[in-house]
Amino acid sequence: MTAITEIQGRIGEIQAAMQTLRTGATQTSATTSASAAAALAAATTESSTSFADALAALTGTGATATATTGDTTAGSTTATGASLVAAAGKYVGVPYVWGGEDPATGLDCSGLVQRAMADLGIDVPRVAKDQAKLGTAVASLDEAKAGDLLVFDGGSHIGIYVGDGRMIDAPKPGKSVAVRDVFETPTAIRRVLPEASAPTADTSTVTTTADLQRYALTMMSQRVAA
Repeated sequence: MTAITEIQGRIGEIQAAMQTLRTGATQTSATTSASAAAALAAATTESSTSFADALAALTGTGATATATTGDTTAGSTTATGASLVAAAGKYVGVPYVWGGEDPATGLDCSGLVQRAMADLGIDVPRVAKDQAKLGTAVASLDEAKAGDLLVFDGGSHIGIYVGDGRMIDAPKPGKSVAVRDVFETPTAIRRVLPEASAPTADTSTVTTTADLQRYALTMMSQRVAA
């Protein structure tokens, strides 16, 4: 069984457990989902499986990310690049809406950055051109770390670097917040948060498919930072 197939199977177990809960049974999904998280952690250490592939398996299940606030850094309460990636990961699947800043109705590119930062207790400007002035400059994509802001076309678009040539952003009308390849060379890269120290993720809080998705993003950014 390939790593991706195993992850997809574990996701199915979580969904089945959640369905049991919805129908009033007494079974809890914590044990099942924790084992899924452990399977994900093991799978993503294999050289043949990238974190991007693992995340694609998760986002391909059709699960809608839960839009909640709060620090999502695993094992830490300090905002880092990894925690920004995890915070933004909560909104994968939220539709793009120009000028959107409410996950319940939609987000645009800078709205996603502002929302993810706010979830970490950090206040940043609303529009991409102003966000592009935050932090310190990073010389090139080769030197970028997870959580760095990627600015395109002088500030007409912005995303959050995940690592391995991937980013999370709200692309354009008709699309949704997603993790995808960096589509062109950024005109600027800004480091607003410090690099993660790669703590061990706590799988005890992984109880839903959305939690598992956030766990994958956190583990991805921690591995890149390390």
